[in-house]
Amino acid sequence: MPDPLAREPLACTVVIPCRDEAPALPGVFSTIPERMEVIVVDNGSVDDTADVARRLGADVVHEEVAGYGAAVHTGILAATTPLVAVLDGDGSMDAGDLAELVTVVDRGTATMAIGRRRPETRDSWPWHARAGTAVLAWWIRHSSGFAVHDLAPMRVCRRDDLLALDIRDRRFGYPLELMIRASRAGWTVHEKDIVYRRRAQGTKSKVSGTVVGTWRTIVDFAGVLR
Repeated sequence: MPDPLAREPLACTVVIPCRDEAPALPGVFSTIPERMEVIVVDNGSVDDTADVARRLGADVVHEEVAGYGAAVHTGILAATTPLVAVLDGDGSMDAGDLAELVTVVDRGTATMAIGRRRPETRDSWPWHARAGTAVLAWWIRHSSGFAVHDLAPMRVCRRDDLLALDIRDRRFGYPLELMIRASRAGWTVHEKDIVYRRRAQGTKSKVSGTVVGTWRTIVDFAGVLR
C-alpha cells in the first residue's frame, strides 16, 4: 500500500555558491531533482560560470565580497521558497540526494537535514581536511549534544529558521558557525550518508586544494570558536 504521507518534495531553492565552477555545473544540474529552483551565486568567477548557469536554467546572482559565507548568505536572501538547500558546485556530490533531505525537513522530522560525506576513493577528500572536519564535528557533538559528524556542504532547512540564526561569518567559518548556532537554538538534525567524489576536472578547491585555502579556513574557524 502506498505511504499516505508520501508526496513529491515541496518546491525548494538550491543555492550553489560558485567561483570558477563552469566545467562542473552541467553534471551538477543533471542530478537536481524536479520542482527545485536553482540560484547560482557567482562569487567572483573569471570563467563563464554565470553564463553556463543561465543556460542550464538557473537564476544567477553576483556577490562581490569573496567568501563562502558571503555567497551562501546572498543566495539565501535571494531565495523565495520556504525551504532552502545549499550544495557545492564542484560536482563532488549527487544533488539527487537532496530529495530525501527536503522531505525530512518538510515533514518536520528534523529542523535541518544534512549529507554526511562518505569518500568514494581515498583521494576524494584530502586526509587533512577530513581529519579537521572530524575533530570539529566531535567537538560540536560533545560540547552541545548536536549529533553531527560533518559540517555539511549539502544541507536543507527552512529559510526563515536559517535567517533567524543571524550567522555573521562570511568566509570559510560559515558552516561551523551554522552548526554552533543551530545547536544553541535547539535545532534537531538528520544525517544521510552521501557519496563524496573527486571534484570535476577543470575545477580547483578553494579550501583543501591549496595551502593558502587551508590556512584561511583554519583562521576563520578559530575566529568562530573565540
